[in-house]
Amino acid sequence: MGEGIGVLPGSDGENLGSLTWSVQVMALAGDDVSAVVDFLATNTATLPKLFTERRGTTQRNNSAVQLNTAKMSTTVDKIKEIEAEMARTQKNKATSFHLGQLKAKLAKLKRELLNPTSSGGGGGGAGFDVARTGVASIGFIGFPSVGKSTLMSRLTGQHSEVAAYEFTTLTSVPGQVTYNGAPLQMIDLPGIIEGAKDGRGRGRQVIAVAKTCHLIFIILDVNKPLTDKRVIETELEGFGIRINKSPPNIVFKKKDKGGLNITSTVPLTHIDHDEIKAVMNEYRINSADIAIRCDATIDDLIDILEAKSRSYIPVLYVLNKIDAISIEELDLLYRIPNAVPISSEHGWNVDELMEAMWEHLNLVRVYTKPKGKLPDYSAPVVLRSTRCTVEDFCNAIHRSIVEQFKTAIVYGKSVKHQPQRVGLAHELADEDIAGMTSGHAACQLPMPFWPSDADGETGWKQVVAGSAH
Repeated sequence: MGEGIGVLPGSDGENLGSLTWSVQVMALAGDDVSAVVDFLATNTATLPKLFTERRGTTQRNNSAVQLNTAKMSTTVDKIKEIEAEMARTQKNKATSFHLGQLKAKLAKLKRELLNPTSSGGGGGGAGFDVARTGVASIGFIGFPSVGKSTLMSRLTGQHSEVAAYEFTTLTSVPGQVTYNGAPLQMIDLPGIIEGAKDGRGRGRQVIAVAKTCHLIFIILDVNKPLTDKRVIETELEGFGIRINKSPPNIVFKKKDKGGLNITSTVPLTHIDHDEIKAVMNEYRINSADIAIRCDATIDDLIDILEAKSRSYIPVLYVLNKIDAISIEELDLLYRIPNAVPISSEHGWNVDELMEAMWEHLNLVRVYTKPKGKLPDYSAPVVLRSTRCTVEDFCNAIHRSIVEQFKTAIVYGKSVKHQPQRVGLAHELADEDIAGMTSGHAACQLPMPFWPSDADGETGWKQVVAGSAH
């Protein structure tokens, strides 16, 4: 539906006008027009009179502070020209090579926009970045006055100025919360505006900070158009952030000679060899091995070539201010993937948001077992799921441990036997218990104690399935 979302034709051909979030969600979810019309007809009494309207570009322009560098303006103009040419070009066998070249040129220009020279002005996240604390960071991003600061205060207790006007938060406000034993940093970022990725309203600096976070909360006001969701997604994607995606399974290896060797293990329905060659030609790559192991698109291939400027970050859509909508609308909001409806002002559904946050962060907690004592469940060593080997665990405690390491004794989901000896390369699972032996007798750990699974028994029994010595 694209830009037309929020306006659907009625059964008599007349315009139904601006629709509330609930109807827009139905449209996004694939419901046909007649179902939407029936929903409106039967729920007129329960639907709140919250009609949406598109934000006026004049209001946003007045709030924005544009970058006035000739180079950036030229780059933006070139991007618009290429996008217009791509829109005019019909895709077929004869035009695939040309379209591939255009997409590659577009990616290079966008990279140039993201990484300007020192004379380009406004690069990076200078002025908005904060000192990082905790094991992971969560960035709050959204349009002005959607409740980011209220949510920040609710979750962390950190004061972030709140007011009923836009652009209340003018700098990054960090706060910290401990959840499941893991210290997590939350960053309330200034509100962005449409065109942020191109430098409007210092949006590039704001998004640059979000790009370094482990998780992003896109905070949306349910009383405003659902098109805001797509606008923010476009801004983040345009800055090299890939939302809720994994890197495409493409192996690229550049060579000095031998030409292009393209192989695929699955049928390619979105890209052909001509397009691949066109992209490589634009990047001036004449020899390379390219192994495609997924049904990739031309954009996936370009993302691999532009890997240094791409970040794959999980995103949660925080649908705020549900206290202003009906139960019927709330039920429909749950149909949006990766979304959590909340009311930051009243604290409604914040617990569900925290649970979803933890699931998306995908952290691994490992409990230590001091010699002669029970496992310490109060202060787990928290690791990223992509770096959760025994070696990572040792380094998180102290780097000198690896030098004296002999073996580790692990209990939990990552091992078949309880306990089991493992080496540095073993990957740990969430809530494992680990002890280590080294060359020093003081570091040798006895068998951990394990909670009994007897009926309601709260005592502990010593596991005697092996020995740590």
